[in-house]
Amino acid sequence: MQIWNHSESGGPVTIAMLSEVLFKKQSGRAMSPGPAFSFVKALQAVNSQLGELYPESEELFKVILIDVDSSDSLEKVIKEHKLEELITLLSVSEDQLVNELQQKNTHLYLADELGLKAQEVVNAGIAAAVVFTPKKNIIPVSEDQLRVAFDGDAVLFSNESELEFQRAGLHGYLEHERQNVETPMTEGPFKGFLEALIRLQKKLHNKDLYKNCPIRTYLVTSRGAGCDGYRALNTLHTWGLELDEAVLLGGSKKGPTLEKIRPHIFFDDQKCHVDAALEVGTVACLVLSPNQQ
Repeated sequence: MQIWNHSESGGPVTIAMLSEVLFKKQSGRAMSPGPAFSFVKALQAVNSQLGELYPESEELFKVILIDVDSSDSLEKVIKEHKLEELITLLSVSEDQLVNELQQKNTHLYLADELGLKAQEVVNAGIAAAVVFTPKKNIIPVSEDQLRVAFDGDAVLFSNESELEFQRAGLHGYLEHERQNVETPMTEGPFKGFLEALIRLQKKLHNKDLYKNCPIRTYLVTSRGAGCDGYRALNTLHTWGLELDEAVLLGGSKKGPTLEKIRPHIFFDDQKCHVDAALEVGTVACLVLSPNQQ
């Protein structure tokens, strides 16, 4: 059974990403915002509120930007966008990447389409995903409220039910979920990252920031409103994790829902759902599974 890394509360929520995910290199030395730029700016906005409410606390977002080429222009563009308090640059060789991420208690690693040891990262128990950029313009998103959307199976939960669907088809899957409706699923690769988000969210709630909380979380799943959907919600309840919204689509396409939610980032383990998100201008990430070939 895969054991996922969970860092202790009290420290920062650390998100590592390749520099190309945040800034795309243009001709010459110029750089433009990459697909994760709005996500990172939203992290900065949350940090600003947390810093005002808890000036002595280290429970903030921290971004590690992995610079493979040791580019001086990265430092310049980080300062231009006033992100230097949020971002730490890290020049690291490929063979040392996993060790560095583990030492820094990394909650999430984002690679670009080429990847950089991404599979080794997830095999080491760190949540990892490949970020894809919408071909058309990225849909406008909130500048002061971080919105993160998750698929369920093989993302927040294990792939147990997904494997049953592949083995026995829809009828077999639904019967499996009916028989196990009260049995919580085992955790998936992104449970720890969701826990970290909710930990920061609760700190904001403790300061009466409920209605206008700067962190908002979503479950967007193909599960329906029957036993399969109940099992997902019951699993989250058993874990003590409450998302702001759960959308049970019953097999419908995810694009229209994501277009309404407008998350800064969406995590799914199936490329078809990632593609559906990209079609509506949502930055989407393909979640990697351990030992995936």
